[in-house]
Amino acid sequence: MDALVSVLLHNVRSAHNVGSIFRTADAAGVSRIYLSGYTPTPTDRFERVQKDIAKTALGAEKTVPWEYHKTPKMIASLKRLGWNIVGVEQDGRSRDYRSYSLKQPTLFIFGNEVKGLSRSLRNSCDELIAIPMRGKKESLNVSVAAGIILFSVLE
Repeated sequence: MDALVSVLLHNVRSAHNVGSIFRTADAAGVSRIYLSGYTPTPTDRFERVQKDIAKTALGAEKTVPWEYHKTPKMIASLKRLGWNIVGVEQDGRSRDYRSYSLKQPTLFIFGNEVKGLSRSLRNSCDELIAIPMRGKKESLNVSVAAGIILFSVLE
């Protein structure tokens, strides 16, 4: 299916994770990346390149359109336009990501490496999906999780 897919990175602290997600988003065909909160951006406020993002993105920060917003306000706008908002988070209402199928334009939200998505951000989602963990660790690195999710829905 050729549905539009965008990504929101909210309060992702690592520039390396952001760069890696840009690279994965480019490879998977993501249409746009939204950055919010304290997530680092490919360029700073003086338009200087952020070297740690560029190092891992390998140019994808120049090919995938992106926007920065202090708050994740684009969620309400995208909902009004008919987008499905899907949070990637372990939560009581999350379902296995393998049962999710893309039916309409979708925004996938990935959060902080330690705290994940806040309750209010989870509540703004139409759906929550999670990657089942079989080992002793409770979660994957956010850039690895983004790769799994994006390639599973955009195949």
